[in-house]
Amino acid sequence: MDNTKPAYAIETRALTKNFGVYCALDQLDLQIPHQCIFGLLGPNGAGKSTAIKILTTLLEATSGSATVAGFDVARQPIEVRRRIGYVPQMLSADGALTATENLILSASLYGLRGAERAARIREALIFSGLESVATHLVKTFSGGMIRRLEIAQATLHRPEVLFLDEPTIGLDPVARRTVWERLLELKAATGMTILLTTHDMEEADYLCDQLAILHQGRLAVVGRPADLKRQVGPDATLSDVFVAHSGVVIEQGGHYREIRETRGTAQRLG
Repeated sequence: MDNTKPAYAIETRALTKNFGVYCALDQLDLQIPHQCIFGLLGPNGAGKSTAIKILTTLLEATSGSATVAGFDVARQPIEVRRRIGYVPQMLSADGALTATENLILSASLYGLRGAERAARIREALIFSGLESVATHLVKTFSGGMIRRLEIAQATLHRPEVLFLDEPTIGLDPVARRTVWERLLELKAATGMTILLTTHDMEEADYLCDQLAILHQGRLAVVGRPADLKRQVGPDATLSDVFVAHSGVVIEQGGHYREIRETRGTAQRLG
């Protein structure tokens, strides 16, 4: 058996997705290193969620290729799923269950049993700061608590790569910061690669080792936040970088369905 570690945690080559005549993702080439927090930025309709869905095996690409943790997403989807965690934009925790019950359900789906399952659930509750409310129904939780629980659920099986689609959408500033700190702690403690999509420039600047800006399905620019800001100007912010490479402010654009889903998520997490 070849145990050689792949060169990149995630790699895409000319990855393309068409919906009829509409090209949602156009020839995307990315190489995302191991132990990295990588951000995908762009306005609604830029292709961020499409890329995430292909990489998590939820959507089939039209052409091109992608590997996650060394496995091809099209030819080896089961192997990919074993090695990833995914927190979607929409709520994934069950409000009618307690935090512990949600974690038990997730652990069962990952094949965790017995003492190992109990130990990992306990560890997840402590790490996410939810140990004191473990027996409370999730519908009583704040948005930040729910997000921390969902991240705990997605990492119970210790994946190599974690995907987060708009992880702090609808959260207040304090809750956002708490989620950010948990993600930084998670990367430091496990060496996990984290790929996230976000519209929040402060979030991207604070969290991301590297990021890419997508515009109309194409890769506009990729690099380290500090380097990208320096290329735009001595006092440039990440918002300036975004505008320079996408030509739009972050609130503009998007499709009705995406806006409706985003607002629905914000309302439920708020």
